Amino acid sequence: MSTVREISLTRNPDGQWTARDEEADVSAQGATRDAALDALDDVVEAVTGDGGHEPTDEEIRELGVDPEVARSQGDELPEILQ
Repeated sequence: MSTVREISLTRNPDGQWTARDEEADVSAQGATRDAALDALDDVVEAVTGDGGHEPTDEEIRELGVDPEVARSQGDELPEILQ
């Protein structure tokens, strides 16, 4: 992606703001313009591979999942997602 970004901000009828990154072709919403732009930054990082990390065991436990059980399932998707 280039360093020049075209971002649009739109106020929706419900009062929420939508921020759109035209190059990445993604959007995000927020209650304020700043919140929408912050959310858009997170989405762009996620889709470009610049954000995120492997969850830690502690983060997995916070979701109510045993990390060992989660690892034993490998890359196989649950039936409902196949």
